[in-house]
Amino acid sequence: MTTRQGFAHPEFLIATEELARQLDDPDLRVFDCTTHLIPDPKITYQVVPGRADFEKGHIPGAQFIDLQGDLSEKNHRLRFMLPSGDAFAEAMRRFGVGEGTRVMLYSTANPWWATRVWWMLRIFGFDAAAVLDGGWQKWSREGRPVETGPGKSRPPGNFVVRAQRPLMAGKEEVLRSIGDNAVCTINALSPEQHAGTGGNTYGRPGHITGSVNLPAAHLLDLTPTSFCHPTSFASASQRLGRLRRGSSPIAAAALPRAPMRSRSSCWAIPM
Repeated sequence: MTTRQGFAHPEFLIATEELARQLDDPDLRVFDCTTHLIPDPKITYQVVPGRADFEKGHIPGAQFIDLQGDLSEKNHRLRFMLPSGDAFAEAMRRFGVGEGTRVMLYSTANPWWATRVWWMLRIFGFDAAAVLDGGWQKWSREGRPVETGPGKSRPPGNFVVRAQRPLMAGKEEVLRSIGDNAVCTINALSPEQHAGTGGNTYGRPGHITGSVNLPAAHLLDLTPTSFCHPTSFASASQRLGRLRRGSSPIAAAALPRAPMRSRSSCWAIPM
């Protein structure tokens, strides 16, 4: 979906100009995945779907995904837990996703929410998805077409979970990895949050024992929300001294604006 040089899988990113040319494709499904986490001393933070912002302006033809309401386990005390395959498939069918469709994902202030949904689609065996490089900020800054109001629904899709890939690390797996030099557990929060000296703690300051800090925000270039070139990612990981041949990164301990929870998740950036 994109021709960016240097990426091992350039098909997982799409440029704004490329998306603009494809908006009339009947097989394309575009989603705004924005979620806002509002600090609240009483309950740590409130989860606010970005639907109101979406209705003020979105990419033409886009639909809105409520990550907590649509794509998270309903009966769990923690937020943003991975749903069952059946529940995920049912949600995707409601959004018109299935065999022969392609999915493009974006979010507003940062790409974390879009990459989260992209990763979930991969977990459940759907690879025809890409993240908009630069997101809503770049799209709107370039003066590209915008719609307002609720998203337009699509005919139900035929999404089927053909395989559930082991791309989420559970709490027990992370605990077993502590002290294992063959595993690199990454905390993608800010340096202050990793050190426990500042920022939102999401209930607990600090980081998982032995984890190393590679802030997700450091993998964006100077243009807000656009991803760095892969060489910049390689330089950042080399500075950690832990992402090396023979060391397997199994999980991101947390993410900017994401809680620490019993099932760690890798909110990956497509490289």
